[in-house]
Parts: sequence; C-alpha cells; structure tokens
Amino acid sequence: MSASLLLIVVLIYFALLLGVAWFASRGADNESFFVGNRSSNWLLVAFGMIGTSLSGVTFISVPGAVGATQFSYFQIALGQMLGYAVIAFVLLPLYYRLRLTSIYHYLGERLGPRSYRTGASFFILSRTLGATARLYLVVRILQDAILDSFGMPFWLTTAVLLLMILLYTFEGGVKTIVWTDTLQTAGMLTGLVVCLAWLMQALGLDFSSAATALADQGLSRVFVTEPDSRLFWGKQLLAGACIAIAMTGMDQEMMQKNISVKRLADSQKNILLMSVIMLGVVLLFLVLGGLLQMYARQQGIAARGDALFPTVVLQHLPAIVQLVFIVALISALFPSADGAITALTSSFCIDLLGLQRRADWDDARRQQVRKRVHLSFAALFLVLVLVFRWIDNASMIGLILKLAGYTYGPLLGLFAFGLLTRRSVKDALVPLVALAAPLLCWIVDSQQKALFGGYELGLELLVLNAGLTFAGLWAVSRRQA
Repeated sequence: MSASLLLIVVLIYFALLLGVAWFASRGADNESFFVGNRSSNWLLVAFGMIGTSLSGVTFISVPGAVGATQFSYFQIALGQMLGYAVIAFVLLPLYYRLRLTSIYHYLGERLGPRSYRTGASFFILSRTLGATARLYLVVRILQDAILDSFGMPFWLTTAVLLLMILLYTFEGGVKTIVWTDTLQTAGMLTGLVVCLAWLMQALGLDFSSAATALADQGLSRVFVTEPDSRLFWGKQLLAGACIAIAMTGMDQEMMQKNISVKRLADSQKNILLMSVIMLGVVLLFLVLGGLLQMYARQQGIAARGDALFPTVVLQHLPAIVQLVFIVALISALFPSADGAITALTSSFCIDLLGLQRRADWDDARRQQVRKRVHLSFAALFLVLVLVFRWIDNASMIGLILKLAGYTYGPLLGLFAFGLLTRRSVKDALVPLVALAAPLLCWIVDSQQKALFGGYELGLELLVLNAGLTFAGLWAVSRRQA
C-alpha cells in the first residue's frame, strides 16, 4: 500500500478523534480536566484503560519478544491480576474516602508535605520517561512506514503528532480522554484480531492446531522453573503484582480515570473487569508473537525483536492488513501520550504548584497556568523522544520495565509505609531516602554478577527498590504517640 494512502488514513482517523474530543469537551473546566467532573461511565473507563495499559509497546514489543522469551511474559500478566485486586480493595477505597483529585495528597496527609511532593515528583519522572519511551517506539514505525518517503524528518513527525494530541486534550483533559481512549482501544484490538486471523490463515492453522504448532516449535512455554533465571516464575509473579500496584494504583494517569467515576463500587468493577480482559488480550498478543515467529521462519525473514511485527505486516501482508495495522498502531500511539500529558499537567499543577490552594488566583488565572504547563510537557516529550531516538534500544518493553524498577520503587515504598505502619517520619529526610534507594539499586544491579554469581536480578529490582525505601523510612521514623 502506498505511503500517501496510509497518510490519508492517519489524517481521517485523527479527524475522527477531534470530533469525539469536541463532543466530549463541551463546557469543560478545570474540574473536567482533572477528574472529569467525577461523572465518567465505568464501562468506558474500563475499556479505555486497556489501551492505556497496553500502549504501542505491548502492541509491538510483546509479540517481538516471543522468539527470545516464549510466553514467559504471561507470568507478569498473572501477577498483575493480584496487583489489580489490591488496587480495587485497598487503594481505591482510600482514594474515594479522601475524595482525592491527586492521589499523592494521601502521602501529604499521612507522612507530611515533603513526602507529598516527593511522591508527586517521582510520578512525574516515572510517567514522563515511560510515556516518551512508548511514544518513541510507535513514532519510529510510522516514520519508517510512511513519512520517510515524504522526506519528513523524525523530529518534525514527533512535533506534529504531539500537536495533534494537544488539539484534542487541551480543553477537556480527563473528560475527553475517557471517550478518545475507548475509540483508540477499539482500534488497537481490531488490529490485533485481524493480524491474528490473517496469520493463522496464511499458516493454514486454526486455534487448536496453532497451539500445537507453537508448542512443537518451543514458542509457548509460560513458566520458567529455574530459580536463578531472571524469568523465574516466582520472581515474575511478584514483580507483576508490584508493577500493577505501582504503575496503575499509584500512578496519577491511571487513577485519575478511576476516580473520575462517581461511585467506588463502579470504579472497583472497572479495575476488576479491566484486569480480566487484559489477561486475555496479553495472551492473544503472545499467540500473535508466536505466529509471527513461525511465519518469519517459513518466509526467511531476518527481522527480530521490535522490528519483527512491522516488517512482516508492511513488507509481506496484503494492503488491507497493512491498513488495519496502521490504524491499530496510531490507536496504540495516542494513549501512550494523551493521558500521560494530561496526568502530568494535573500532578504538576495540583501537587507542585498548589493550583487549587492558591486563593489569590481566580479561575481564569488557574486555567492559564494549567494550559502553559500542558504545553511545557508537550515540549518536554518532544525532547525526550529525540533522546530515545538516539538511544534506539532493540526492545523497548525491557527498557521501560527497567526504568520503572528505578522510578516507581520509591512510590511503592512510600505508599506501603503509609498503609502498613502507624509510624511518623522525619518529613525533611524523606526526599533523601527516596533518592538513596534507587541509587543503591543501581549499584546492586551493576555489580550483580559479583554479588550473586549465577543468579540474575530481573524485574524484582522494583521490589528491592521499594523495600530499601521502606527500610529507609523506618530508620527515620518513630512510633506515633
């Protein structure tokens, strides 16, 4: 299919997004931007959060990793189910009881103002790095597939896409994103199903024979039983649970959608329904990855990792499948950035600037500040995507999970200390503890061969980081009277 036709499809899809955004953002104010006036439909939130949780990294990197790690990623997905249950029955009741706009207000009430700003700062760092890494992966594929043929430089592609995102999130925020994420999730899952169906047809397989063929070729192994392996099932389940709790339950982007739902019970139904659907969707992505590996072997395709899926589709599959793939890809692209920029704007304005506490600012002034912050984060995203272009990691999902281990660990430790103890901390020392923990983790990670021999430290780095943060907080705390 020609690059011109693919570009036209992208523009039509974006026009549809703008139409949905215009409809959803009518009459929007700061309350709409931050928490959607607490009136979002829980079914829409549940479905839309699937696209945000998966993003372009899952769409591209999870299938691409099957050749190296088989179905072992499913261990993380199973662990995430446990984490989502903790979110539904521990964190969400807390957030609703306190009627939070920013979930980091809890840290301020429980531990102190420095702890509050520390938690918000680590969220801003975590989400900025994770979202830009996800955005880079999809922009790179669009650049290679469409825009290189027009002579458009990578930086300009990124800038235009960020401008598109700004156009439909600038006014409505969460109120808009609940609807646009629903559309984008539908596009992504349609692409997944179409690509699966075509590959099974091309390989002459149905679901039953596909499962047999994947097992025969050693591609469908789920559980890794060697304790020293970084993919050992016990480590992966624990890491999956902690990843879900930290990257969803303690993440303002994900939680601002949940707390935009009016009733706690509906928000809990949202997170539990999402967790079940996510498990099935991840399994389908792994099956897709196995089929891509089989097709690549059959056709003599050399591409591996993140390059495998786009190479197979754009160079070997029919034009209609390419069209669906591009729509699914841009459906994966926008949730990587739209909710992140909105949540980062919310957290920076509320947590660091104290927007809602500024009695000397009227509503017009608050909206002006919020819009400037929104634009600033879009500019920062542009810079960081270019940095990831320079790094050009072969498997972005591995890089994102690695970064999460360092940046979400202090958040997990802070919330765990607040929830599991009744001790009060020396609030002024909390930022030092939160910085020391990831630094110690980096030292351990860089020296793990000398420290552990054959044992491979993997995603449990997040757990270690949180544990060090918890221990540090305990050391600078005392029992409450």
